Amino acid sequence: MAAGLTTGQAEGGARSVDLRLYGLLDVGVLGTDGTALGRLGAEAVAGGCTLLQYREKTIADCRATLDRLRAIQAAVGGRVPLLVNDRVDLALAAGADGVHLGQSDMHPADARRLLGREAIIGLTVKTAAQADELYRLPIDYACIGGVFATSSKDNPDPPVGLVGLTRILFRARLARGQSLPVGAIAGIGLDNVAEVIAAGADGVAVISSLFKAESVAGRARALRDRIDAGLAARSTAR
Repeated sequence: MAAGLTTGQAEGGARSVDLRLYGLLDVGVLGTDGTALGRLGAEAVAGGCTLLQYREKTIADCRATLDRLRAIQAAVGGRVPLLVNDRVDLALAAGADGVHLGQSDMHPADARRLLGREAIIGLTVKTAAQADELYRLPIDYACIGGVFATSSKDNPDPPVGLVGLTRILFRARLARGQSLPVGAIAGIGLDNVAEVIAAGADGVAVISSLFKAESVAGRARALRDRIDAGLAARSTAR
């Protein structure tokens, strides 16, 4: 972290973040077999996944979690960054590329202080008011959600939908400009990914639509094709 950085100064890390296809390896959805998780991650990357996250919402055994993280790292081989959901301590212990934080997790400024400038730090944003605060947070990307209903996570908040996504994206751009990548999460798959990109998202975070497909690499390629086409169409329209 830069000397003298405070919570009132937005400063991200030194690495850019490609959010186009963000695969979430969720233990609650995909199981606890580290070898299997590593294989899924490697297949997703082979198909075009640009970023991975390890997510385990209830951790009873930190050593077992670290074993799973290291199995994923070995399988992926550093081809894309691997982040850890919520747990800065486990990201540090595993030597992961960074963390993804929720609104009730460690403050991004504290995470940056511990992880350093090179780490990737992402943040979930659920409301326009939270998007307004992005100007002062040392994060490298944000994900807005949940956009649609999903069975992958218990979410007490109703989905924001495409209209809500557009509204929150607008506020995020006002807060941090175009330089901060902003993705979308929850209930996103082949049937609606083009609409999400057209609404302004820089990428999508997915679990079931990607990792429960018969061919993970094939599904990743199909998702990337639609994402890349949507981003190209947006760029041409500007």
